[in-house]
Amino acid sequence: MMRPPAWRAFCCLKFRVIYLLLTLNVIILLLYGDNYLRTCEVTKAKLTNSIAKTSCSFHSLSPKEAQVANSLKRLIAWPETLSLPPHLSLSDTSDPAHSTFTVLPNERGSWFVGGQLEVLIKMSDFHGRPKTSGGDFLLARLHNPTLNAGVAGRVFDHRNGSYTAVFPLLWEGSAHVEVTLVHPSEGVAVLEKLTQEQPDRIYFRSLFRLGSAHEMTTCNICLRSSQRLCNYTDLSTGEPWFCYKPKNLSCDARISHAKAGFRVYLRPVEEKLFQSAVNLKVFIPASGPAHIQVRSQFDYFYRSDFNFPWDFSGGVKQTMQSSPSGYYYQGAWRSLDGTTVHQFNTITAISQCLKNKALHLYGDSTIRQWFEYLNQSLPDLKEFDLRSSSQTGPFLALDYANNILLTFRSHGPPIRFRIIPISNLHYIANELDRVVGGTNTVVVIGIWSHFSTFPIEVYIRRLLNIRKAVVRLLSRSPDTLVIIRTANPKALTLYETLTNSDWYSLQRDKVLRAIFKRVKVKLVDAWEMSIAHHLPHSLHPQPPIVKNMIAVVLSYICPKTENL
Repeated sequence: MMRPPAWRAFCCLKFRVIYLLLTLNVIILLLYGDNYLRTCEVTKAKLTNSIAKTSCSFHSLSPKEAQVANSLKRLIAWPETLSLPPHLSLSDTSDPAHSTFTVLPNERGSWFVGGQLEVLIKMSDFHGRPKTSGGDFLLARLHNPTLNAGVAGRVFDHRNGSYTAVFPLLWEGSAHVEVTLVHPSEGVAVLEKLTQEQPDRIYFRSLFRLGSAHEMTTCNICLRSSQRLCNYTDLSTGEPWFCYKPKNLSCDARISHAKAGFRVYLRPVEEKLFQSAVNLKVFIPASGPAHIQVRSQFDYFYRSDFNFPWDFSGGVKQTMQSSPSGYYYQGAWRSLDGTTVHQFNTITAISQCLKNKALHLYGDSTIRQWFEYLNQSLPDLKEFDLRSSSQTGPFLALDYANNILLTFRSHGPPIRFRIIPISNLHYIANELDRVVGGTNTVVVIGIWSHFSTFPIEVYIRRLLNIRKAVVRLLSRSPDTLVIIRTANPKALTLYETLTNSDWYSLQRDKVLRAIFKRVKVKLVDAWEMSIAHHLPHSLHPQPPIVKNMIAVVLSYICPKTENL
């Protein structure tokens, strides 16, 4: 039967359309190549993982990453403590009130600037019995309130209940010793156990919405359940993230991320290991004088029987294996790594240093604090309203006259902030790959606090990804300045201890320094800058400490600037 002309024309048009679509697909494939195929694989992976049972692990790493992680775990290994007995008694644990520290006598009879002070710490339990094992978490500080001077000490664990704190002597006059028990060894053992047994004690949720339908499900780095999952693992970095699949919505309907809550299971006696004013960040008393008088280095020089340890070209020669990065004197931070820290005390000094610079800040709220400090310090820096969250950003401020650009963006999950649109969840490594870099570009990174409840492998994986991105940035733009902020101690309650203890922060601080040790980056030692200062520890250090941190940053940016 003959088809009418209209039908033949329709068929001809249909085949032309099909031919055109096939041709267009070939062009797309040729133009985008791997990216096109990668998108197809992503779609397939989403479909597959949305119905699969979980096989994720908080400890999952590639073979190469696992090798690095094992090496780092040996580096930060805490002195072994006795395993917690089933019927642990608080009275058998470390008690700061019954413990003491003693200033050890100097064999020359006097202390001089350029020398060092040693303090012996002896730990006892609540019965006053000497401890016979190590593992207590102690912090030590040497300070002079009149001079507004201070330096962090190094504490060495002899693993028999005694410890030695070592301090460099950096100023003339009195020097007062302060030793703090942060956690007894038994408390550290509980924190270690929590990380292994309850790594998901902080959990997250995401909202899924399509039209008027909406559902909320739990999310985390790993979800140990037989329920169906949505897999949001980042394609570029491999950073894992999962949510339980909504019952009636697809994985693509996810619109937000938020911290949902905290759950933990402790024995009553374990809770007693973290009591404020009892065994949580409590000062240890001195068994005798807690201070010494330090004489001038010139007095030391004229003693012919002494080998003068002062290097006039660069300050004190640090002969200790592990020396501090700096100290406070008259309230200003002085670096011991060769960096001259200038004081930027005026708006003009700061703006002249940052002139023609682009500063990109990435990280957590301790980096956001730096954005806020600079934004408030420079009246000509105008922040644009990007309609973003006050916690996560992104933020952008511009000083048009001086050509200063300042930006901030928080790091990706796990981030413990309130509701965040998923469009604002960016991984730092991915952001760094978008930075052009150059002589006038400064990148600042600070990421540590939100990883404290997870096994250290999670943090190691994140830092290794960031390290690779930093290396790529410096390879294409060697003149880019990259600055990394370390962790810092904070005020502790029971809740803060179980989620963000200083012990967790210390472990991550050590890992961060080791991973970036051979990369051309600058460090701001927030850990020591907080310990050495007289102000109380805080997650967000108080303004005088932040001012000194910013002075270090600006001194890295403008190393030849005269003090203004």
